[in-house]
Amino acid sequence: MSLFQFGLRRAAAQLSRSSFACGQCLRQQTSAAPPSQILKLAAVAARAPAIRSYATETKSPIASLSKNIKKEKTSENPSEKKSSFPETNAKSVGYWLLGSAVSVFGIVVFGGLTRLTESGLSITEWRPVTGSLPPMSAEDWDSEFEKYRASPEYKLINPHMDLDEFKKIYFMEWTHRLWGRFIGLSFVIPTVYFIARRKVTKRMAANLVGISALIGFQGFIGWWMVKSGLKDDLFAPGSHPRVSQYRLAAHLSAAFACYSWMLLAGLSVFRTHRALRDPVKAYEHFSALKSPALNILRRSVLGLTALIFTTVLSGALVAGLDAGLIYNEFPKMGTGYMPPKAELLDKFYSRKEDGSDLWWRNMLENPSFVQLDHRILAMTTFTAVLALFAYSRTGRVKAAMPPNVRKGVMGLVHLVSLQVALGISTLIYIVPIHLAATHQAGALALLSGALVLGQRLRIPKNTVALVQRHMKNGAQPLKKTQALSQKITEAAKDVATKA
Repeated sequence: MSLFQFGLRRAAAQLSRSSFACGQCLRQQTSAAPPSQILKLAAVAARAPAIRSYATETKSPIASLSKNIKKEKTSENPSEKKSSFPETNAKSVGYWLLGSAVSVFGIVVFGGLTRLTESGLSITEWRPVTGSLPPMSAEDWDSEFEKYRASPEYKLINPHMDLDEFKKIYFMEWTHRLWGRFIGLSFVIPTVYFIARRKVTKRMAANLVGISALIGFQGFIGWWMVKSGLKDDLFAPGSHPRVSQYRLAAHLSAAFACYSWMLLAGLSVFRTHRALRDPVKAYEHFSALKSPALNILRRSVLGLTALIFTTVLSGALVAGLDAGLIYNEFPKMGTGYMPPKAELLDKFYSRKEDGSDLWWRNMLENPSFVQLDHRILAMTTFTAVLALFAYSRTGRVKAAMPPNVRKGVMGLVHLVSLQVALGISTLIYIVPIHLAATHQAGALALLSGALVLGQRLRIPKNTVALVQRHMKNGAQPLKKTQALSQKITEAAKDVATKA
């Protein structure tokens, strides 16, 4: 019996522990991996300051690993400061900006109709707040009509106008002013919201504040322009009462600038989102735009945009002086291609005895000279667009142009051809209201085509930097994850060895 007990003890010593354990316990033990033990140790170290200090003093692998990870995070962008503004603008900002630009486009056309119907001088006061409502009673209408009767326009042009006719021109001007107030409120209030909620970048926030200021200034310029037509001392005695052509040009140029600013800002939002949707394709597109073959084309489009804007300003002078009502033929002006020299340089417009202001006064105040200027600038613009189109079809430039740039050049040719046809028709038919308003809309459409083309040729540095950053971050996350996993595994082995 003792011999049997001795042999049993020797056999039990040679058996492993797994021989005396159930299968479920063995599966639970084998499924536990070293990384989970490391995570438990890290959690205990985070809860127990004593253990954390011990790990630091003994320079454990976990402590050194956490330090290395922190160093990597801080060393990636050491000079980059955190900003509360985002890197990209919300897409809703782009839709809102383009919608605002469309509204400004509409008010420009409606403002032309207000001028063509001679309704702009019907309201003789500027009341930004209380003027939002029209006259509500018969007494109010009589009061407004009495104020208009005191104006030079009523005395010299409309002495037989009754109250019903006055209401028509009054509502034209009132609608124009109300539309301007709506544009201001619908832009300023969302601007405050988008900036406060950090829906825009820091640069876009500055643009929105600038546009808001320009809208407010535009309202002041509008009244400053109207005021010039309510005084006899600003035009020759007995002549046709009209607003100053200089102030009209300033009012129109401010409206065009506001529209252009909104349009470019809105397009930039969508361009950035489109680039970040496919960074690789966007990077290839921007690389193609850096081709030296496109440098001259890019500068030419910039100069063409300035030429179009200058032609628009000369058109404002034509409108302010009613210069379209003379020389209603094309291409000649009377018996020749230009009026006689004595008519172009009339001493009547000079205000200095030595005649030093004869040239520029006639260029800006003589209707014959102003129309000639506009004709020359318009045909120069038309020729420049055709020359740009021909240059874009040359070998190197054609090969380097992206498809959207090629379409933009072709669209510009169509717009300038339509605008020239509208301008000639407006002149020949002696400025009918519908043609004149369409001609003004065509000018803004032509400027829009040049701006869109210039934006397509432009290389946005901020967007390119974002694209490069997204490409870098998208190509390295797997490598970073693998490196971090390897470090954790090595740290787990060290801890297991020391344990």
